[in-house]
Amino acid sequence: MAQKTPRLFYLLLTVLFVLNLLQAAFTELIYDEAYYWYYAQNMDWGYFDHPSMVALLIKISSLFFTGELGVRFMSCLLSVGIYLIVWEIIDHPKKREYVIHFFLLLFSMTLMNAYGFFTLPDTPLLFFTALFLLLYKRFLNNPNIYISLALGVTMAALMYSKYHAVLVILFVFLSNFKLVFNWKAWLAVGIALVCYVPHFLWLMEYDFVSIKYHLFERPNQAYSFEKFTLGYLVNLVAIFGLLFYWVYYALVTDKRKDQFSKALRYLTYGVLIFFFVSSFNRRVQTQWIIVISIPMAIIAFRHLLENEKSRKWMFRMAMISAILLIYARAWLIYQPLLPILYEAHGNKNWVMDLKSKAGDVPVVFENSYRQAPMYEFYAGKPSFSLNNFMYRKNQYSIDGSEDRVRGKDVLYVTKYRNAGDVQFKHPDSSVFYGSFLKDFQSYRKLQCLVEKENENEPWELKIHNPYEFDVPLENLNFAVAYSNAYKQVKEQVSLEVTSIDEQQHILKSKDTVFYSFELPKSKKMEKPSYFRIGLANKGLLTGLQGMPTKIE
Repeated sequence: MAQKTPRLFYLLLTVLFVLNLLQAAFTELIYDEAYYWYYAQNMDWGYFDHPSMVALLIKISSLFFTGELGVRFMSCLLSVGIYLIVWEIIDHPKKREYVIHFFLLLFSMTLMNAYGFFTLPDTPLLFFTALFLLLYKRFLNNPNIYISLALGVTMAALMYSKYHAVLVILFVFLSNFKLVFNWKAWLAVGIALVCYVPHFLWLMEYDFVSIKYHLFERPNQAYSFEKFTLGYLVNLVAIFGLLFYWVYYALVTDKRKDQFSKALRYLTYGVLIFFFVSSFNRRVQTQWIIVISIPMAIIAFRHLLENEKSRKWMFRMAMISAILLIYARAWLIYQPLLPILYEAHGNKNWVMDLKSKAGDVPVVFENSYRQAPMYEFYAGKPSFSLNNFMYRKNQYSIDGSEDRVRGKDVLYVTKYRNAGDVQFKHPDSSVFYGSFLKDFQSYRKLQCLVEKENENEPWELKIHNPYEFDVPLENLNFAVAYSNAYKQVKEQVSLEVTSIDEQQHILKSKDTVFYSFELPKSKKMEKPSYFRIGLANKGLLTGLQGMPTKIE
Protein backbone atom coordinates (compact mmCIF):
# COMPACT_ATOMS: atom_id res chain seq x y z
CA MET A 1 0.00 0.00 0.00
CA ALA A 2 2.83 2.43 0.89
CA GLN A 3 4.36 2.04 -2.61
CA LYS A 4 1.10 2.74 -4.41
CA THR A 5 -0.35 5.54 -2.31
CA PRO A 6 0.71 9.11 -3.21
CA ARG A 7 2.53 11.19 -0.61
CA LEU A 8 -0.28 13.74 -0.91
CA PHE A 9 -2.66 11.15 0.58
CA TYR A 10 -0.57 10.81 3.74
CA LEU A 11 -0.09 14.56 3.95
CA LEU A 12 -3.85 15.17 3.86
CA LEU A 13 -4.42 12.30 6.26
CA THR A 14 -2.01 13.92 8.72
CA VAL A 15 -3.73 17.28 8.35
CA LEU A 16 -7.10 15.62 9.00
CA PHE A 17 -5.77 13.82 12.07
CA VAL A 18 -4.31 17.01 13.55
CA LEU A 19 -7.53 18.91 12.78
CA ASN A 20 -9.60 16.25 14.56
CA LEU A 21 -7.23 16.22 17.54
CA LEU A 22 -7.52 19.98 17.95
CA GLN A 23 -11.28 19.81 17.53
CA ALA A 24 -11.52 17.01 20.09
CA ALA A 25 -9.38 18.86 22.60
CA PHE A 26 -11.11 22.24 22.42
CA THR A 27 -14.78 21.25 21.97
CA GLU A 28 -16.71 20.63 25.16
CA LEU A 29 -18.41 17.26 25.53
CA ILE A 30 -21.92 16.75 24.26
CA TYR A 31 -24.35 15.01 26.58
CA ASP A 32 -24.22 11.58 24.95
CA GLU A 33 -20.43 11.60 25.17
CA ALA A 34 -20.61 12.41 28.87
CA TYR A 35 -23.05 9.52 29.29
CA TYR A 36 -20.67 7.12 27.51
CA TRP A 37 -17.76 8.49 29.53
CA TYR A 38 -19.79 7.47 32.56
CA TYR A 39 -20.03 3.96 31.04
CA ALA A 40 -16.26 3.80 30.87
CA GLN A 41 -15.82 4.52 34.57
CA ASN A 42 -17.08 0.99 35.25
CA MET A 43 -16.11 -1.25 32.37
CA ASP A 44 -18.49 -4.09 31.64
CA TRP A 45 -19.52 -6.34 28.74
CA GLY A 46 -22.68 -4.33 28.17
CA TYR A 47 -24.70 -1.30 29.21
CA PHE A 48 -28.36 -0.37 29.33
CA ASP A 49 -28.53 1.37 25.94
CA HIS A 50 -25.61 -0.13 23.98
CA PRO A 51 -22.95 -2.81 23.95
CA SER A 52 -19.52 -1.96 25.29
CA MET A 53 -17.33 -0.81 22.38
CA VAL A 54 -17.87 2.91 22.91
CA ALA A 55 -16.87 2.56 26.56
CA LEU A 56 -13.74 0.63 25.56
CA LEU A 57 -12.68 3.41 23.18
CA ILE A 58 -13.08 6.02 25.92
CA LYS A 59 -11.20 3.85 28.40
CA ILE A 60 -8.28 3.49 26.00
CA SER A 61 -8.34 7.24 25.23
CA SER A 62 -8.15 8.01 28.95
CA LEU A 63 -4.88 6.05 29.18
CA PHE A 64 -3.20 8.66 26.97
CA PHE A 65 -4.98 11.93 27.73
CA THR A 66 -7.24 13.65 30.24
CA GLY A 67 -10.16 15.99 29.67
CA GLU A 68 -12.08 15.96 26.40
CA LEU A 69 -9.23 14.39 24.46
CA GLY A 70 -9.23 11.60 27.01
CA VAL A 71 -12.73 10.80 25.72
CA ARG A 72 -12.13 11.34 22.00
CA PHE A 73 -8.56 10.32 21.13
CA MET A 74 -9.51 6.90 19.79
CA SER A 75 -12.24 8.43 17.64
CA CYS A 76 -9.60 10.59 15.97
CA LEU A 77 -7.55 7.46 15.24
CA LEU A 78 -10.51 5.49 13.94
CA SER A 79 -11.47 8.39 11.69
CA VAL A 80 -8.17 8.36 9.80
CA GLY A 81 -8.45 4.58 9.78
CA ILE A 82 -11.73 4.86 7.88
CA TYR A 83 -10.06 7.02 5.20
CA LEU A 84 -7.23 4.51 4.88
CA ILE A 85 -9.55 1.52 4.62
CA VAL A 86 -11.95 3.08 2.11
CA TRP A 87 -8.97 4.15 -0.02
CA GLU A 88 -7.64 0.59 0.10
CA ILE A 89 -11.02 -0.87 -0.88
CA ILE A 90 -11.21 1.27 -4.03
CA ASP A 91 -8.88 -0.35 -6.58
CA HIS A 92 -9.67 1.94 -9.50
CA PRO A 93 -6.54 2.73 -11.60
CA LYS A 94 -7.33 6.48 -11.71
CA LYS A 95 -7.73 7.04 -7.97
CA ARG A 96 -4.12 8.28 -7.48
CA GLU A 97 -4.96 11.29 -9.66
CA TYR A 98 -7.86 12.41 -7.46
CA VAL A 99 -6.63 12.28 -3.87
CA ILE A 100 -8.01 15.73 -3.06
CA HIS A 101 -11.40 14.74 -4.49
CA PHE A 102 -11.40 11.65 -2.28
CA PHE A 103 -10.76 13.62 0.91
CA LEU A 104 -13.30 16.28 0.02
CA LEU A 105 -15.93 13.63 -0.70
CA LEU A 106 -15.56 11.90 2.67
CA PHE A 107 -15.04 15.14 4.60
CA SER A 108 -18.29 16.51 3.14
CA MET A 109 -20.37 13.67 4.56
CA THR A 110 -21.75 15.50 7.58
CA LEU A 111 -22.10 12.76 10.16
CA MET A 112 -18.92 11.01 9.10
CA ASN A 113 -17.22 14.36 9.58
CA ALA A 114 -18.68 14.78 13.07
CA TYR A 115 -17.76 11.25 14.12
CA GLY A 116 -14.17 12.10 13.25
CA PHE A 117 -13.87 13.62 16.73
CA PHE A 118 -17.09 12.94 18.68
CA THR A 119 -17.08 9.62 20.52
CA LEU A 120 -20.43 7.89 20.04
CA PRO A 121 -21.36 4.25 19.30
CA ASP A 122 -21.57 5.16 15.61
CA THR A 123 -17.85 6.01 15.57
CA PRO A 124 -16.65 2.39 15.91
CA LEU A 125 -19.67 1.26 13.88
CA LEU A 126 -18.37 3.22 10.87
CA PHE A 127 -14.81 1.99 11.32
CA PHE A 128 -15.71 -1.67 11.66
CA THR A 129 -18.19 -1.44 8.78
CA ALA A 130 -15.33 -0.24 6.57
CA LEU A 131 -12.99 -2.93 7.90
CA PHE A 132 -15.66 -5.62 7.43
CA LEU A 133 -16.14 -4.61 3.79
CA LEU A 134 -12.39 -4.63 3.14
CA LEU A 135 -12.02 -8.10 4.64
CA TYR A 136 -15.08 -9.35 2.78
CA LYS A 137 -13.59 -8.13 -0.50
CA ARG A 138 -10.38 -10.00 0.26
CA PHE A 139 -12.39 -13.06 1.26
CA LEU A 140 -14.06 -13.04 -2.15
CA ASN A 141 -10.68 -12.89 -3.88
CA ASN A 142 -8.84 -15.35 -1.66
CA PRO A 143 -10.93 -17.13 1.01
CA ASN A 144 -8.70 -18.59 3.69
CA ILE A 145 -8.77 -19.35 7.40
CA TYR A 146 -6.89 -16.16 8.33
CA ILE A 147 -9.41 -13.95 6.55
CA SER A 148 -12.22 -15.94 8.18
CA LEU A 149 -10.67 -15.32 11.59
CA ALA A 150 -10.34 -11.58 10.90
CA LEU A 151 -13.89 -11.42 9.54
CA GLY A 152 -15.26 -13.15 12.63
CA VAL A 153 -13.51 -10.80 15.04
CA THR A 154 -14.61 -7.79 12.99
CA MET A 155 -18.24 -8.93 12.94
CA ALA A 156 -18.13 -9.27 16.71
CA ALA A 157 -16.60 -5.79 16.98
CA LEU A 158 -19.45 -4.48 14.81
CA MET A 159 -22.00 -6.00 17.16
CA TYR A 160 -20.15 -4.66 20.21
CA SER A 161 -20.47 -1.21 18.61
CA LYS A 162 -24.23 -1.13 18.09
CA TYR A 163 -27.01 -3.69 17.91
CA HIS A 164 -28.26 -2.72 14.48
CA ALA A 165 -24.82 -3.55 13.09
CA VAL A 166 -26.49 -6.90 12.44
CA LEU A 167 -28.01 -5.23 9.36
CA VAL A 168 -24.53 -4.71 7.91
CA ILE A 169 -23.69 -8.37 8.28
CA LEU A 170 -27.11 -9.61 7.19
CA PHE A 171 -27.39 -7.64 3.95
CA VAL A 172 -23.83 -8.41 2.85
CA PHE A 173 -24.45 -12.11 3.36
CA LEU A 174 -27.81 -11.91 1.57
CA SER A 175 -25.99 -10.53 -1.46
CA ASN A 176 -24.14 -13.83 -1.86
CA PHE A 177 -26.17 -16.99 -1.23
CA LYS A 178 -23.18 -19.15 -2.12
CA LEU A 179 -21.77 -18.29 1.29
CA VAL A 180 -24.30 -20.74 2.74
CA PHE A 181 -22.21 -23.56 1.28
CA ASN A 182 -18.83 -22.07 2.22
CA TRP A 183 -17.46 -23.53 5.44
CA LYS A 184 -14.94 -20.69 5.75
CA ALA A 185 -17.86 -18.23 5.88
CA TRP A 186 -19.49 -20.30 8.63
CA LEU A 187 -16.17 -20.36 10.45
CA ALA A 188 -16.24 -16.56 10.48
CA VAL A 189 -19.77 -16.59 11.87
CA GLY A 190 -18.77 -19.09 14.55
CA ILE A 191 -15.79 -17.00 15.62
CA ALA A 192 -18.04 -13.91 15.82
CA LEU A 193 -20.52 -15.74 18.04
CA VAL A 194 -17.79 -17.00 20.34
CA CYS A 195 -16.40 -13.47 20.68
CA TYR A 196 -19.90 -12.21 21.46
CA VAL A 197 -20.55 -14.76 24.20
CA PRO A 198 -19.51 -12.36 27.02
CA HIS A 199 -22.19 -9.89 25.94
CA PHE A 200 -24.80 -12.66 25.73
CA LEU A 201 -23.89 -13.65 29.29
CA TRP A 202 -24.18 -10.01 30.38
CA LEU A 203 -27.64 -9.80 28.83
CA MET A 204 -28.69 -12.93 30.69
CA GLU A 205 -27.31 -11.58 33.96
CA TYR A 206 -29.34 -8.39 33.55
CA ASP A 207 -32.48 -10.19 32.38
CA PHE A 208 -32.08 -8.89 28.80
CA VAL A 209 -32.79 -5.37 30.03
CA SER A 210 -31.50 -3.71 26.83
CA ILE A 211 -33.57 -5.93 24.54
CA LYS A 212 -36.68 -5.50 26.67
CA TYR A 213 -36.34 -1.74 26.68
CA HIS A 214 -35.74 -1.32 22.95
CA LEU A 215 -38.42 -3.80 21.91
CA PHE A 216 -41.12 -3.50 24.58
CA GLU A 217 -40.67 -0.56 26.94
CA ARG A 218 -39.52 2.28 24.71
CA PRO A 219 -42.25 4.93 24.35
CA ASN A 220 -43.52 5.75 20.88
CA GLN A 221 -46.12 8.13 19.49
CA ALA A 222 -48.93 8.19 16.94
CA TYR A 223 -47.78 8.04 13.33
CA SER A 224 -47.10 11.41 11.74
CA PHE A 225 -46.00 11.58 8.10
CA GLU A 226 -44.10 14.81 8.72
CA LYS A 227 -42.25 13.57 11.81
CA PHE A 228 -41.75 9.95 10.79
CA THR A 229 -41.54 9.26 7.05
CA LEU A 230 -40.83 12.77 5.77
CA GLY A 231 -38.33 13.22 8.59
CA TYR A 232 -36.60 10.02 7.49
CA LEU A 233 -36.36 11.26 3.90
CA VAL A 234 -34.90 14.55 5.12
CA ASN A 235 -32.31 12.56 7.08
CA LEU A 236 -31.28 10.81 3.86
CA VAL A 237 -30.37 14.21 2.47
CA ALA A 238 -28.77 15.49 5.68
CA ILE A 239 -26.14 12.75 6.01
CA PHE A 240 -24.62 13.68 2.62
CA GLY A 241 -25.25 17.42 2.68
CA LEU A 242 -24.76 19.31 -0.58
CA LEU A 243 -23.50 16.18 -2.34
CA PHE A 244 -26.69 14.20 -1.77
CA TYR A 245 -27.86 14.34 -5.41
CA TRP A 246 -24.61 13.00 -6.90
CA VAL A 247 -24.16 10.39 -4.18
CA TYR A 248 -27.61 8.91 -4.72
CA TYR A 249 -27.27 9.26 -8.50
CA ALA A 250 -24.08 7.22 -8.26
CA LEU A 251 -26.00 4.55 -6.36
CA VAL A 252 -28.93 4.21 -8.77
CA THR A 253 -26.65 4.20 -11.84
CA ASP A 254 -24.14 1.71 -10.45
CA LYS A 255 -24.36 -1.38 -12.66
CA ARG A 256 -21.19 -3.25 -11.75
CA LYS A 257 -21.69 -7.00 -11.85
CA ASP A 258 -18.93 -8.16 -9.52
CA GLN A 259 -19.91 -9.75 -6.21
CA PHE A 260 -18.40 -7.01 -4.04
CA SER A 261 -20.28 -4.22 -5.82
CA LYS A 262 -23.43 -6.27 -5.40
CA ALA A 263 -22.72 -6.43 -1.66
CA LEU A 264 -22.34 -2.64 -1.51
CA ARG A 265 -25.72 -2.15 -3.19
CA TYR A 266 -27.45 -4.79 -1.04
CA LEU A 267 -26.10 -3.19 2.11
CA THR A 268 -27.14 0.31 1.08
CA TYR A 269 -30.58 -0.52 -0.28
CA GLY A 270 -31.21 -2.98 2.53
CA VAL A 271 -30.58 -0.38 5.24
CA LEU A 272 -32.54 2.29 3.35
CA ILE A 273 -35.57 0.04 2.87
CA PHE A 274 -35.44 -1.36 6.41
CA PHE A 275 -35.58 2.07 8.00
CA PHE A 276 -38.06 3.39 5.45
CA VAL A 277 -40.45 0.65 6.57
CA SER A 278 -39.57 1.43 10.20
CA SER A 279 -40.50 5.07 9.62
CA PHE A 280 -44.16 4.05 9.44
CA ASN A 281 -43.91 2.84 13.04
CA ARG A 282 -41.52 5.22 14.78
CA ARG A 283 -39.23 8.19 14.20
CA VAL A 284 -35.94 7.13 12.61
CA GLN A 285 -32.95 8.98 14.03
CA THR A 286 -30.36 10.23 11.56
CA GLN A 287 -27.50 8.21 13.01
CA TRP A 288 -29.40 4.95 12.55
CA ILE A 289 -28.68 5.06 8.82
CA ILE A 290 -25.08 6.25 9.15
CA VAL A 291 -23.66 2.86 8.07
CA ILE A 292 -24.61 3.55 4.45
CA SER A 293 -21.93 6.27 4.42
CA ILE A 294 -19.21 3.65 3.89
CA PRO A 295 -20.63 1.79 0.86
CA MET A 296 -21.95 5.06 -0.56
CA ALA A 297 -18.49 6.67 -0.27
CA ILE A 298 -17.04 3.79 -2.28
CA ILE A 299 -19.77 3.90 -4.92
CA ALA A 300 -19.72 7.72 -5.17
CA PHE A 301 -15.94 7.96 -5.51
CA ARG A 302 -15.89 5.33 -8.26
CA HIS A 303 -18.64 7.30 -10.01
CA LEU A 304 -16.59 10.49 -9.63
CA LEU A 305 -13.57 8.81 -11.23
CA GLU A 306 -15.52 7.68 -14.26
CA ASN A 307 -17.79 10.69 -14.92
CA GLU A 308 -16.12 13.98 -15.74
CA LYS A 309 -19.26 16.10 -15.51
CA SER A 310 -20.21 14.68 -12.12
CA ARG A 311 -16.61 15.02 -10.97
CA LYS A 312 -16.61 18.77 -11.61
CA TRP A 313 -19.89 19.36 -9.77
CA MET A 314 -19.00 17.06 -6.91
CA PHE A 315 -15.70 18.88 -6.46
CA ARG A 316 -17.43 22.26 -6.38
CA MET A 317 -20.12 21.16 -3.94
CA ALA A 318 -17.58 19.37 -1.78
CA MET A 319 -15.44 22.51 -1.57
CA ILE A 320 -18.45 24.54 -0.44
CA SER A 321 -19.41 21.81 2.05
CA ALA A 322 -15.89 21.67 3.44
CA ILE A 323 -15.81 25.43 4.02
CA LEU A 324 -19.21 25.34 5.74
CA LEU A 325 -18.23 22.36 7.88
CA ILE A 326 -14.94 23.93 8.93
CA TYR A 327 -16.85 27.05 9.97
CA ALA A 328 -19.31 24.86 11.87
CA ARG A 329 -16.39 23.15 13.59
CA ALA A 330 -15.04 26.54 14.66
CA TRP A 331 -18.51 27.42 15.97
CA LEU A 332 -18.52 24.28 18.10
CA ILE A 333 -15.48 25.72 19.88
CA TYR A 334 -16.52 29.40 19.83
CA GLN A 335 -20.31 29.77 20.02
CA PRO A 336 -20.54 33.51 19.06
CA LEU A 337 -19.71 32.56 15.46
CA LEU A 338 -23.37 31.60 15.02
CA PRO A 339 -26.51 32.76 16.87
CA ILE A 340 -27.32 29.13 17.70
CA LEU A 341 -26.70 27.31 20.97
CA TYR A 342 -25.59 23.68 20.76
CA GLU A 343 -25.25 21.20 23.60
CA ALA A 344 -21.45 21.47 23.43
CA HIS A 345 -21.66 25.09 24.54
CA GLY A 346 -21.53 26.31 28.13
CA ASN A 347 -21.35 23.02 29.99
CA LYS A 348 -18.25 23.87 31.99
CA ASN A 349 -19.87 27.12 33.12
CA TRP A 350 -23.09 25.65 34.48
CA VAL A 351 -21.24 22.77 36.10
CA MET A 352 -18.79 25.09 37.86
CA ASP A 353 -21.66 27.33 38.95
CA LEU A 354 -23.53 24.40 40.46
CA LYS A 355 -20.38 22.93 42.01
CA SER A 356 -19.71 26.20 43.83
CA LYS A 357 -23.19 25.97 45.37
CA ALA A 358 -23.19 22.22 46.08
CA GLY A 359 -19.80 22.18 47.76
CA ASP A 360 -18.54 18.67 48.43
CA VAL A 361 -21.92 16.92 48.66
CA PRO A 362 -22.97 14.61 45.81
CA VAL A 363 -25.55 16.00 43.38
CA VAL A 364 -28.65 13.97 42.53
CA PHE A 365 -30.34 15.05 39.30
CA GLU A 366 -34.02 14.32 38.85
CA ASN A 367 -34.73 12.72 35.47
CA SER A 368 -31.46 13.56 33.76
CA TYR A 369 -29.06 10.80 32.79
CA ARG A 370 -27.51 13.50 30.57
CA GLN A 371 -26.72 16.15 33.17
CA ALA A 372 -25.54 13.76 35.88
CA PRO A 373 -22.49 12.47 33.94
CA MET A 374 -21.76 15.94 32.53
CA TYR A 375 -21.59 17.28 36.08
CA GLU A 376 -19.40 14.41 37.23
CA PHE A 377 -17.03 14.82 34.27
CA TYR A 378 -16.36 18.53 34.72
CA ALA A 379 -16.83 18.82 38.50
CA GLY A 380 -14.94 15.67 39.40
CA LYS A 381 -17.60 14.93 42.02
CA PRO A 382 -20.01 11.97 42.21
CA SER A 383 -23.52 12.41 40.87
CA PHE A 384 -26.59 10.28 40.29
CA SER A 385 -29.68 10.43 38.10
CA LEU A 386 -32.86 9.49 39.93
CA ASN A 387 -35.57 8.64 37.44
CA ASN A 388 -39.25 8.86 38.28
CA PHE A 389 -42.38 7.71 36.50
CA MET A 390 -42.11 10.45 33.85
CA TYR A 391 -38.67 9.40 32.61
CA ARG A 392 -37.16 6.45 30.81
CA LYS A 393 -34.82 3.90 32.35
CA ASN A 394 -31.08 4.15 31.62
CA GLN A 395 -27.69 2.99 32.89
CA TYR A 396 -28.28 4.62 36.27
CA SER A 397 -31.29 2.30 36.67
CA ILE A 398 -29.22 -0.88 36.63
CA ASP A 399 -25.73 -0.07 37.90
CA GLY A 400 -24.45 0.53 41.42
CA SER A 401 -24.34 4.32 41.29
CA GLU A 402 -27.27 4.55 43.73
CA ASP A 403 -24.95 3.22 46.43
CA ARG A 404 -22.71 6.27 46.13
CA VAL A 405 -25.43 8.61 47.39
CA ARG A 406 -27.58 6.40 49.62
CA GLY A 407 -27.50 7.49 53.24
CA LYS A 408 -25.56 10.66 52.44
CA ASP A 409 -26.41 14.33 52.46
CA VAL A 410 -27.04 15.35 48.85
CA LEU A 411 -28.12 18.28 46.73
CA TYR A 412 -31.29 17.22 44.91
CA VAL A 413 -31.59 19.13 41.60
CA THR A 414 -34.75 19.43 39.50
CA LYS A 415 -36.31 21.75 36.96
CA TYR A 416 -39.84 20.69 37.86
CA ARG A 417 -40.08 22.78 41.03
CA ASN A 418 -40.00 26.51 41.52
CA ALA A 419 -38.13 26.74 44.81
CA GLY A 420 -35.11 25.33 46.59
CA ASP A 421 -32.01 26.13 48.59
CA VAL A 422 -30.04 27.01 45.46
CA GLN A 423 -30.73 27.63 41.80
CA PHE A 424 -28.72 27.81 38.60
CA LYS A 425 -29.44 28.62 34.98
CA HIS A 426 -28.67 26.19 32.20
CA PRO A 427 -27.27 27.57 28.90
CA ASP A 428 -30.64 26.84 27.25
CA SER A 429 -32.23 29.26 29.78
CA SER A 430 -33.87 26.52 31.84
CA VAL A 431 -33.78 27.27 35.56
CA PHE A 432 -32.98 24.44 37.96
CA TYR A 433 -33.54 24.38 41.69
CA GLY A 434 -31.60 22.37 44.23
CA SER A 435 -32.58 21.32 47.74
CA PHE A 436 -30.18 19.90 50.34
CA LEU A 437 -31.48 16.57 51.67
CA LYS A 438 -30.12 14.58 54.59
CA ASP A 439 -29.80 10.79 54.68
CA PHE A 440 -30.90 10.34 51.06
CA GLN A 441 -32.61 7.01 50.36
CA SER A 442 -33.85 5.54 47.09
CA TYR A 443 -34.77 2.01 46.04
CA ARG A 444 -35.03 2.13 42.25
CA LYS A 445 -33.85 -1.47 41.84
CA LEU A 446 -36.80 -3.00 43.66
CA GLN A 447 -38.56 -5.24 41.16
CA CYS A 448 -42.33 -5.30 40.77
CA LEU A 449 -44.21 -8.11 39.05
CA VAL A 450 -47.98 -8.01 38.59
CA GLU A 451 -50.23 -10.95 37.79
CA LYS A 452 -53.93 -11.62 37.53
CA GLU A 453 -55.38 -15.11 37.28
CA ASN A 454 -58.90 -14.08 36.27
CA GLU A 455 -60.88 -10.92 35.67
CA ASN A 456 -62.92 -11.05 38.88
CA GLU A 457 -59.97 -11.22 41.26
CA PRO A 458 -57.67 -8.38 42.35
CA TRP A 459 -54.22 -7.95 40.91
CA GLU A 460 -51.32 -9.67 42.64
CA LEU A 461 -48.14 -7.69 43.23
CA LYS A 462 -44.76 -9.25 44.00
CA ILE A 463 -41.93 -7.00 45.14
CA HIS A 464 -38.45 -8.49 45.10
CA ASN A 465 -35.52 -6.92 46.92
CA PRO A 466 -32.25 -7.46 44.97
CA TYR A 467 -30.22 -5.34 47.39
CA GLU A 468 -27.72 -6.64 49.92
CA PHE A 469 -29.65 -4.85 52.69
CA ASP A 470 -33.21 -4.89 54.05
CA VAL A 471 -35.77 -2.28 52.98
CA PRO A 472 -38.32 -0.87 55.49
CA LEU A 473 -41.73 -1.26 53.87
CA GLU A 474 -43.38 1.50 55.89
CA ASN A 475 -41.13 4.02 54.15
CA LEU A 476 -42.46 3.18 50.69
CA ASN A 477 -45.10 4.96 48.65
CA PHE A 478 -46.95 3.02 45.93
CA ALA A 479 -48.31 4.46 42.70
CA VAL A 480 -49.53 3.35 39.31
CA ALA A 481 -48.46 5.14 36.13
CA TYR A 482 -50.98 5.02 33.29
CA SER A 483 -49.81 5.08 29.66
CA ASN A 484 -51.49 5.44 26.30
CA ALA A 485 -51.28 2.91 23.48
CA TYR A 486 -47.79 4.20 22.63
CA LYS A 487 -46.53 3.58 26.19
CA GLN A 488 -46.24 7.28 26.90
CA VAL A 489 -46.86 7.90 30.60
CA LYS A 490 -49.71 10.38 30.97
CA GLU A 491 -50.68 10.14 34.62
CA GLN A 492 -49.67 8.86 38.03
CA VAL A 493 -52.24 7.82 40.62
CA SER A 494 -51.57 6.79 44.24
CA LEU A 495 -52.04 3.08 44.78
CA GLU A 496 -53.49 1.38 47.84
CA VAL A 497 -52.10 -2.11 48.35
CA THR A 498 -53.06 -4.87 50.75
CA SER A 499 -50.29 -6.92 52.28
CA ILE A 500 -50.69 -10.68 52.34
CA ASP A 501 -48.78 -10.65 55.61
CA GLU A 502 -49.76 -7.59 57.65
CA GLN A 503 -47.06 -8.35 60.21
CA GLN A 504 -44.28 -7.96 57.68
CA HIS A 505 -42.66 -4.53 57.94
CA ILE A 506 -39.24 -5.31 56.50
CA LEU A 507 -38.42 -6.61 53.04
CA LYS A 508 -35.29 -8.63 53.63
CA SER A 509 -32.41 -8.78 51.22
CA LYS A 510 -33.07 -11.13 48.26
CA ASP A 511 -36.58 -11.76 49.59
CA THR A 512 -40.02 -11.18 48.06
CA VAL A 513 -43.14 -9.69 49.58
CA PHE A 514 -46.70 -10.16 48.28
CA TYR A 515 -49.55 -7.66 47.94
CA SER A 516 -52.90 -7.41 46.22
CA PHE A 517 -54.51 -4.31 44.77
CA GLU A 518 -57.31 -2.94 42.63
CA LEU A 519 -56.42 -0.53 39.88
CA PRO A 520 -57.53 2.99 40.85
CA LYS A 521 -59.60 4.98 38.40
CA SER A 522 -57.68 7.27 36.10
CA LYS A 523 -58.50 10.95 36.59
CA LYS A 524 -57.14 12.17 33.24
CA MET A 525 -57.45 9.29 30.80
CA GLU A 526 -60.73 7.83 29.63
CA LYS A 527 -59.20 4.47 28.81
CA PRO A 528 -55.51 3.89 29.62
CA SER A 529 -53.78 1.18 27.59
CA TYR A 530 -50.93 0.23 29.94
CA PHE A 531 -50.00 0.61 33.58
CA ARG A 532 -46.78 0.23 35.54
CA ILE A 533 -46.20 0.00 39.26
CA GLY A 534 -43.85 2.48 40.85
CA LEU A 535 -42.28 2.72 44.31
CA ALA A 536 -40.36 5.41 46.13
CA ASN A 537 -39.11 6.37 49.52
CA LYS A 538 -41.50 8.87 51.08
CA GLY A 539 -40.84 12.41 49.90
CA LEU A 540 -39.68 11.34 46.42
CA LEU A 541 -41.65 10.75 43.24
CA THR A 542 -42.15 7.09 42.42
CA GLY A 543 -40.14 5.32 39.77
CA LEU A 544 -41.08 2.64 37.23
CA GLN A 545 -40.07 -0.62 38.84
CA GLY A 546 -42.66 -2.67 36.98
CA MET A 547 -42.96 -3.63 33.32
CA PRO A 548 -45.71 -2.09 31.14
CA THR A 549 -48.83 -4.22 31.65
CA LYS A 550 -51.63 -4.22 29.11
CA ILE A 551 -55.04 -3.22 30.45
CA GLU A 552 -57.64 -5.45 28.86
